[in-house]
Amino acid sequence: MADHQLFIDGEYCDAASGDTFTTYDPATNTPIGEVAKADKGDATRAVEAARRAFDEGPWPKMSGKERAAKLRKVTELIGARSESFAEMEARDGGGTIKKATFADVPGSQSAFEWFARCAEDQPDEVELPGTPFPPSQNWVRYEPHGVCTGIIPWNFPLIMAAWKIAPALAAGNTSVIKPASFTSITALMLGEVFQEADIPPGVVNVIAGPGGTAGEELASNPLVDKTAFTGSTEVGRRIMQLASGTVKAVTLELGGKSANIVLDDADLDIAAAAVLFGTFLHNGQVCESGTRALVQRSIYDEFLGLLVERANKMVIGNQLDFATDLGPLVSRGQVETVERYVKLGRDEVGEPVCGGGRPTGLAEDLDEQAFFEPTIFAGVDNRTKLAQEEIFGPVLCVIPFESDEEAVAIANDSIYGLGGGVQSGDLERARSVAAGLRTGTVWINDYHLISPERPFGGYKQSGIGRELGVEGYNTYRQVKHIHANPSSGRDGYMHFAALSSEI
Repeated sequence: MADHQLFIDGEYCDAASGDTFTTYDPATNTPIGEVAKADKGDATRAVEAARRAFDEGPWPKMSGKERAAKLRKVTELIGARSESFAEMEARDGGGTIKKATFADVPGSQSAFEWFARCAEDQPDEVELPGTPFPPSQNWVRYEPHGVCTGIIPWNFPLIMAAWKIAPALAAGNTSVIKPASFTSITALMLGEVFQEADIPPGVVNVIAGPGGTAGEELASNPLVDKTAFTGSTEVGRRIMQLASGTVKAVTLELGGKSANIVLDDADLDIAAAAVLFGTFLHNGQVCESGTRALVQRSIYDEFLGLLVERANKMVIGNQLDFATDLGPLVSRGQVETVERYVKLGRDEVGEPVCGGGRPTGLAEDLDEQAFFEPTIFAGVDNRTKLAQEEIFGPVLCVIPFESDEEAVAIANDSIYGLGGGVQSGDLERARSVAAGLRTGTVWINDYHLISPERPFGGYKQSGIGRELGVEGYNTYRQVKHIHANPSSGRDGYMHFAALSSEI
C-alpha cells in the first residue's frame, strides 16, 4: 500500500495497478514516502466520480451560501494542520520553511476564503433592461461548467491546488486535480481536509501520476467540461490541443521571463531588495519571477554593486532551517538545467558577477548537487538566449537602458507577458511605464505580491484567461441569457411575420 494514496470519490485508495513512485527530500536525496501512481484508468475513474457528483449529487444544487460555509471549514482545517502542511511542503519541494509557513499555507487558506466570499456575494442571476418592442424581459444566469480538472506544477503545489479547487467548488462545479510527480504530497493531504469538512464524495478528487498518461486524460476526457493548467508554455500548447477535441473551456497560466524595471529616481535600497526578492524567491522557480532587471544607465553601476553585495550574503542551506534564504532546487535535473544556462551565459555574455556554480561548505547531510548559488550576469543583451528563455532557477540578467521608452521596448521584446515590475520614486511616471508593458501583472515598488482578490494571468505565450479575483471566479461559470416575452396577445409577436403572416 502506498504511503500517500489517491483521493477518489471521497476515499483514499491505491492506484488500480498497485504502482507507486518514490518522492524525495531534494536537500538530502532521501526518500520521504511512496506515492500511489495513477495511470489513465485511475484518471478516468476520478473523472467519472466527479461527473456523478455533479450530475446526481447535492453540490451544484446548494446555494452559494451553503458552499461558502463548506469552503470556510476547509480554510479552518488547513489552519489547524498548518505545521504539518508547511513542513511537508518544504520537505517535498525544497522551498524554505519560511516560505511554506508565511506564504504557502496562509496563501492556500486565503484562496478558499476569497472564493467562499465570491460564492456568497457574486449573483447567480442578473436582470437586464427590458425592450419595448418586441417586448421582453431578460436575465443573465451564471451556472457551473460541470466537471473541472486542474493540472498543477511542482513549484507551489499547495497554493496551486487551492487556486484550482476553490473557485471550481465555489461556483458549484466538481473537480479533479493532478499535482506534479515531484511534489504530490500536500495536495493529496487535502483529501483528509475535504473529508472532515464534509464535502460530498466525488466533489473533489486528487490523483498523482505522470502528465503523459494521467494528466493527458484529464485534459482530453469527454466527461470533462473545463480544464486549467499551470506550467510550461510547451506543455500548455499540448493541453490546448487535447482540450480542443471536445472544445473544452481552458485556462492556461504558463511561462514567463518578466522584466523588473529600475528607473533613475528609485530608492535604490528598496529597489535592490525588490529586484533580489523578485528573482531569487524560491530560487527563481516562480513563473512570474523578475529574472530580467532593466536598470537605467545613470544608476547602473551603483545599483549592480548593491545587487552583488546583497546576493553574496544570502544563506544557502537546509530548507527546514528558518535561517535559510535559499534551499535546494526541486531536483538534480533542475540544477543541471540551470548549469546549462549558466554555461550558455558565459559563452554569450561572459563571467557572472556573482555566483555561477554549486555552493561549497554546506552541512555534511546536504547534497551539494541539489543547490545552486544566486547568480547575476551583467551587461546582458536582451536578444541573448539567457535573456529570452525561461530558466526557472536563481539566475538574474541585468540589462542597461537609457530612456523609459527603451525600457518598455526591451521589456516587451519577449514571447512572454506574465509579470513585471517598475521601481520608481514617481508614481505617475511608474504608472505610465506600467501601462506600456504587455504583461498581466505589474508591481510598482514591490514584487511577487499576489492576492486571491486580484486577477492573475498572462499576455502572449504566458497564457489564456485569468485565475483569482472575480475574473478568475467567473472562468468557472457558464453564462446563460434568458429572454421572456411577457405579451398576452398577438400584438407582442409581430416579429413572427418575418417568417410568414400565416403562422
